Amino acid sequence: MKFIEDIFAKVRPNFEKGGKWEKFFYIYEAHETLFLAPNSTTGAKGAQIKDAIDMKRMMMTVIIAMLPCLLFGIWNAGHQHYLAIGEVADLASEILLGATLVLPILIVSYGVGLGIEFTFATIRKHEVNEGFLVTGMLIPLVMPPTIPLWQVGLATAFAVIIGKEVFGGTGMNILNVALTARAFLYFAYPSQISGDVWSYLGGQTAVEGYTGATPLAIGAAAVEGTQPMLSMMADTWSAGLYSFNNLFMGIIPGSIGETSTLMCLIGAAILILTGVGSWKIIFSVFAGAFVMGTICNSLGVNEYMLLPAHYHLVIGGLAFGAVFMASDPVTAAQTETGKWIYGFLIGILTIIIRVFNPAYPEGIMLAILLMNVFAPLIDYYVVAANKKRRLKRATV
Repeated sequence: MKFIEDIFAKVRPNFEKGGKWEKFFYIYEAHETLFLAPNSTTGAKGAQIKDAIDMKRMMMTVIIAMLPCLLFGIWNAGHQHYLAIGEVADLASEILLGATLVLPILIVSYGVGLGIEFTFATIRKHEVNEGFLVTGMLIPLVMPPTIPLWQVGLATAFAVIIGKEVFGGTGMNILNVALTARAFLYFAYPSQISGDVWSYLGGQTAVEGYTGATPLAIGAAAVEGTQPMLSMMADTWSAGLYSFNNLFMGIIPGSIGETSTLMCLIGAAILILTGVGSWKIIFSVFAGAFVMGTICNSLGVNEYMLLPAHYHLVIGGLAFGAVFMASDPVTAAQTETGKWIYGFLIGILTIIIRVFNPAYPEGIMLAILLMNVFAPLIDYYVVAANKKRRLKRATV
């Protein structure tokens, strides 16, 4: 640690006022505070509350919570490749292949995003916001492993500039930045990020009958056909591929970090135990999806609606969205009652979008973005109701 302190102390004068790299001070400061605790204190007057956690530590907690999804996604990307071509590979080969697919996406996301963050900090002369430490990992995790790298860079630039910086940076954005990147690609380049995600083939031929379709793509097809969705899932090229246990574990084609509900729940436990994530939002998203799925079962207008409600909880990105996207403290509801309403509506809207609109099979993305917009309105009416109730008690 002393060695690192000496390095930063030696170069610091070059970035301070009057130094030859003065205009890059905030970029230097961002790196210094990432490795070392700042020695500055607040100049604000009044009561101060001391806490061991700051923004960077909070963001690092979220990153740690996402590591199970990332590591599983790396293995699954390689596993799906060998599954698609009908070969059996050892664990090391699957991980190595998966890493060659996933890590470049991660590098592009962080490289483009942090480059834009540093540029805005230099121009505006303010501290580098820590928010992209999390966003930089979220973006790759909601992408399929076969996504072109230039599309990742373009989507990241769009999301950071249009989704965050134009609103003032971290803490000021209305929409979840990572979902903004995914939505941009979904509408601009749908063939690479739609519900029909293909596993990486590497120029090889897939085994006979292989489609690589995700469960959501199968659901969209079920809406237009007559065969029950569970029957379509059972008739896929690999027996048991879409069993409930397999869906829960996440050993299926799909986006890098979204397939495994188990890994998402491990991340949820980390966020909840550390107090970083809201268990109310996470639980209410699952509850809303299950309730709406049960209602759809009773109506049964199309075959997708007949899918058992508990299956909706383990297909697509619902679990990942509930844990890491819906609970985003910047774009979610802030009041305690509002968190229940916010999460429950996200779950309901997710299932409605899935079963009634096959053009957008991944309903969680649109549901969260829509509720991001309505979160302030929910808080407004919750606060107004609280005021009205308290005034009524005070005047009785």
